[in-house]
Amino acid sequence: MSSLLTDQTSTLSKPRRWAALVVLLFPVLLISVDNTVLTFAVPAIAEALAPTGTQQLWIIDIYPLILAGLLVPFGSLGDRIGRRRLLLIGASGFAAVSAFASFATDPNQLIASRALLGLFGAMLMPATLSLIRNIFIDDTERRTAIAIWAAAFSGGAVLGPLVGGVLLNHFWWGSVFLLAVPMLLPLLIGGLVLVPESKDPNPGKVDPISIALIVLTLLPFTFAIKSFSTAPWYLLIVALVVSVISGISFVRRQLGTKIPMIDVRLFSNAMFSGSLLVNLIGIFSLIGFIYFVSQHLQLIAGYTPLQAGLLMTPGMILSMAFGLLAVGLSKKFGSPNVMMAGLLFSALAYTLVIIAGNNPSIALLMIAFCVLGTGIGMTETLSNDMALSAVPASKAGAASAISETAYEVGTVLGTAVLGTILNTVYSAKLMTPETLSAASAAQASETLGGAHQVAATLDPASAAALLQSAAEAFDHGVMYTAAIAAVLSIVAAIVVAKVIKPAAR
Repeated sequence: MSSLLTDQTSTLSKPRRWAALVVLLFPVLLISVDNTVLTFAVPAIAEALAPTGTQQLWIIDIYPLILAGLLVPFGSLGDRIGRRRLLLIGASGFAAVSAFASFATDPNQLIASRALLGLFGAMLMPATLSLIRNIFIDDTERRTAIAIWAAAFSGGAVLGPLVGGVLLNHFWWGSVFLLAVPMLLPLLIGGLVLVPESKDPNPGKVDPISIALIVLTLLPFTFAIKSFSTAPWYLLIVALVVSVISGISFVRRQLGTKIPMIDVRLFSNAMFSGSLLVNLIGIFSLIGFIYFVSQHLQLIAGYTPLQAGLLMTPGMILSMAFGLLAVGLSKKFGSPNVMMAGLLFSALAYTLVIIAGNNPSIALLMIAFCVLGTGIGMTETLSNDMALSAVPASKAGAASAISETAYEVGTVLGTAVLGTILNTVYSAKLMTPETLSAASAAQASETLGGAHQVAATLDPASAAALLQSAAEAFDHGVMYTAAIAAVLSIVAAIVVAKVIKPAAR
């Protein structure tokens, strides 16, 4: 049965293999565009819906959080019912919910819509990567295909700010969500015609208890991180205890099952687990950078969303270019060496942010982003390929789901950890005018966008003083987050040198 699966995918003609890849890039572009567009739309959403600081973080984070919690079970479901079928179901649902989200009238509606988008997005992502793994049997072709797949994330990140900037300059904030509809139509049509169906001949069972345990591991953990400065201490402890117990229970349940939903024994493979860590830290750094720089460019430097997107385009293009170049570089220098270089580039980028200090030069920030884009491009392609190549093709759905989970957990932590630290420092450092009411002072201290909303109601002198203090407090918080990201990148480089490199020999 397993050989039948291989024969079906490997006997596709070369033109059809690459045509199928083009079709599979549309959901990748969509997910990437959705993440960056939303980040750039935060100021417009803050003005229209007036979310609290916590609601603003949840608007951004609930999508990747739900996505991360469901990627593994949906990867397993795709192995069972068919990866293409799951992909098309996810695309249809994603388009419908995106249309609904665009007309949300309050923060809670938008949070709920983003949660549903996470559910349908979890059907899209593991299916694309696992289909690629089964369509491209040749090692060189597969690595190139994965490089293009990874580059599509950067391509979407380039496209998102530019298209989103145009939309935000001419339409309401909800227009950015409507992008999903035209982007998914080629997938729905081309998926039926060009993409072959594939299944795992011996899939693990879809286990509702395991699904619940995954969600109960990630959701309380992220809640504790995001709310550590506002929630009661006992609630944080309960959340962390639930997360740890659920995680341990999930692992024990998988080890005690003959055909587990995911084979946690894969993590004993140094190349597999090390690659996932590199993947997670790489995207953690990228999302954390985009989170603060998009706000700095718009709310402090005064650029429009389109201008901010144009300024960040070179860094995104470099990420895409080096994602493709990583294949050739790995042949010449070895994948571990290229990954280490990429991680050190990421550490250098955040060091430049620290050097820039308060009121940083926009030119220096963009140079730092170009350096970061170069590093991310070098690490993401190879870390994904290493993780997939470490498992049999028949388990591609589960392996790609785990790889995607690392990506999405990195996305969650990039905004949850760095965003929460940034907001906490910002609140502590902000100096508000004495004439402000308690409610206005609280609103200004929650987010940078909140300070701008309050400033709009003040006299010119008070408004200028508040905005100056907000800018300094925000940039001061960036110093802390930049230092954390730089250290984590160096730690990941050490992991590659000590764990992945010996295993790859």
